[in-house]
Amino acid sequence: MYKKVLIKLSGEVMCGEGSRGFYQKDIEYLVKQISQVVDYGTNVGIVIGAGNIFRGEELSEVPHSLADQIGMLGTVINALYLKGALEKHNVKCVVVSQISSLPSIRPIHYDDINLYFDAGYVVVFAGGTSNPFFTTDTAAALRAVEMGASVLIKATKVDGVYDSDPKKNKAARKFEKISYQQAIKLGLKVMDMEAFSICGRYKLPIIVLNFFEDGALLKAVRGEDIGSIILPD
Repeated sequence: MYKKVLIKLSGEVMCGEGSRGFYQKDIEYLVKQISQVVDYGTNVGIVIGAGNIFRGEELSEVPHSLADQIGMLGTVINALYLKGALEKHNVKCVVVSQISSLPSIRPIHYDDINLYFDAGYVVVFAGGTSNPFFTTDTAAALRAVEMGASVLIKATKVDGVYDSDPKKNKAARKFEKISYQQAIKLGLKVMDMEAFSICGRYKLPIIVLNFFEDGALLKAVRGEDIGSIILPD
């Protein structure tokens, strides 16, 4: 069992694969999955993307630094929406960020984060790393280390790490377990290199799983075989 986890979610969990906006059915599924983990007694931190609002390639007319800042604000929108959805279902939640001082957002202080966990709150980290040029993968790795997570769970639409794209190659091989060095040597795109480097440096395991498989998050937290796990060397 993992006592403290950081869950990296894509914005698509708010609306379903390939869609935009906020779909109530998908939000209810999201809340259910997180509630299962909270009820199990695990401290939960979350980093969520903003792909349901817009995607970076659509902002090619503006400088990359501005596009990234727009994306960071998109994650704040999703974090606040998630907070509202969780609290509606009696799951305590706090949003923390270094880029926004809205009334429902609190600054990131390490001591406070531990207090939130001790009080049973889900902590949603909004606004990425607070700097442009870094992805939400890197933000997830950074926040996982900051909060002292036992594992980083990357919740995707694929049920693990493969040697090639399983949607394009039916013969793609899935790795149940793999080391950081093996993943780098094979050029597997688990996370971007900045995120991968942070996790490797601090010996933080990464679990990659299919979020859209009901109960997958809870199985991962329980230590059951689910998805793929990347282990420190």
